Amino acid sequence: MKTVAVILARGGSKGIPNKNFKKLKGKPLIYYAINGAFQSKVDEVWVSTDCPTIKEISEHLYARVLDRPKELATDESSSESALLHFSKCVEFDRMVFIQPTSPLLRSNYINQGLSMMDEYDSVFSVCREHFLPRWSLAVEPLNFDNDHRVRRQDREDTYVENGAFYITTKELLEKNKVRVSGNIGVVEMSPFESFQIDTMEDFNFIERLM
Repeated sequence: MKTVAVILARGGSKGIPNKNFKKLKGKPLIYYAINGAFQSKVDEVWVSTDCPTIKEISEHLYARVLDRPKELATDESSSESALLHFSKCVEFDRMVFIQPTSPLLRSNYINQGLSMMDEYDSVFSVCREHFLPRWSLAVEPLNFDNDHRVRRQDREDTYVENGAFYITTKELLEKNKVRVSGNIGVVEMSPFESFQIDTMEDFNFIERLM
């Protein structure tokens, strides 16, 4: 049973230029995903990228690199298209898809997810959220009736997909064309470890948190 970690890290980024190799606490952002993967119980660590700089950094950190076609690294490209390209090029049985925008991810969460794969077909990371009223940008209630509001204590908690990692099999990925499918389990991470970097505000906040 061969388990690989794959980190998708394209060069283009509108929110934060050169985000994936911008220095966070003195190390390129992608370092944290690669380091966490190497500390987990995977057999190989891969980076899929279209960027020569990211390729050089990844190889320096001893990750294997798959050159991603430019057409699979645009703003409109889905992660699934890059994962399917990876699956076509690399042999494995199970895949851990790790996103470099979650630098607070620790290897014990990945290992917990891997240990659950005997019971589940796919596993992904979440954090727990207490009920909060949500409104659309048009100021319309989304998850509650504004005329009949209920107490937070009377609403169930929910899981929020935090985007840190996803685990599935090669067979299910290629069959269903999505990152998780079948009988799905979750690994609950703490809220403060679940922050993602999408903006400079996120970047600066996580750097202070670290």
